[in-house]
Amino acid sequence: MHEELRAALAGLLDGLPPKQAAQAVDRLIANYRGRTPTDAPVLRDRADVAAYAAYRMPATFEAVRAALTAFAARVPDWSPATHVDIGGGTGAATWATAATWEGPHSTVLDWAQPALDLGRELAAKTLPDITWQRQVIGEGLTVPAGTDLVTVSYVLGELRPEDRRAVVAAATTARAVVLIEPGTPDGYLRIREARTQLIEAGLRIVAPCPHSDTCPIVPGEDWCHFAARVNRSSLHRQVKGGSLPYEDEKFSYVAATTLDAAPAPARIVRKPQLRKGQVLLDLCTTADGLQRTTVTKRHGTAYREARDASWGDDWPHG
Repeated sequence: MHEELRAALAGLLDGLPPKQAAQAVDRLIANYRGRTPTDAPVLRDRADVAAYAAYRMPATFEAVRAALTAFAARVPDWSPATHVDIGGGTGAATWATAATWEGPHSTVLDWAQPALDLGRELAAKTLPDITWQRQVIGEGLTVPAGTDLVTVSYVLGELRPEDRRAVVAAATTARAVVLIEPGTPDGYLRIREARTQLIEAGLRIVAPCPHSDTCPIVPGEDWCHFAARVNRSSLHRQVKGGSLPYEDEKFSYVAATTLDAAPAPARIVRKPQLRKGQVLLDLCTTADGLQRTTVTKRHGTAYREARDASWGDDWPHG
């Protein structure tokens, strides 16, 4: 699905002056980082949408896919038939959903018609069975009864607090909810706040947290986030520059459900540190909160698994 998305994005900025695209990206990044909550669409016109799609869709796709993959691992025998993407813009989360499960019908809700129009255009050849619906994202929002999955990615930071709470409340009526925000301290705090709201609504947390208890992180001292590798295309470099062929998209997320599912015993919350004959794992655990464990060669299979483990993985594997 990544290659199909890349192909759909190719040529998107034809005819748009690079300077104009770069300026649009700079303004959009400020909004994406959550510095300007608003009650108006962030994507205003075709130039905004094209720049956003070229620069942000690959990164959003990889972050959402990573979060959905972690959730799917906790519900291996379930797949959503219906999916609503709140504030979905050009549909990156819908592409990620299609890459995770086969067959869900997605509805993208957004208040920016130019984003919906471009999203429909991008998806037309690969994901034609999507409903693109203009919708105010905030108070009064509802999700159709019986919805299996709701995603809300990189949206909460754009909203005023009351609209943020309304969006999360609407999401809690689905069987499964996956929320993704930038992997910044502020993004984490928004996820933490939403996590509490999900629990209060009766959903159980299944990823990344190994429990539905209070998060053991002390706000202001650290934050929970993960990373997804994004391969930069020539289009990406045209819009925003950068010499490396890749970047790591940092994101925070929470996945919750009413399904009969349980979280992993622990989650690796930092990049594993490889030492001679040992691996250091920073874990969030069910019983003991945050802890560091050392896995050595004498642990046999566990040591081999630890050497192959990645930041964000369940622990132990499987």
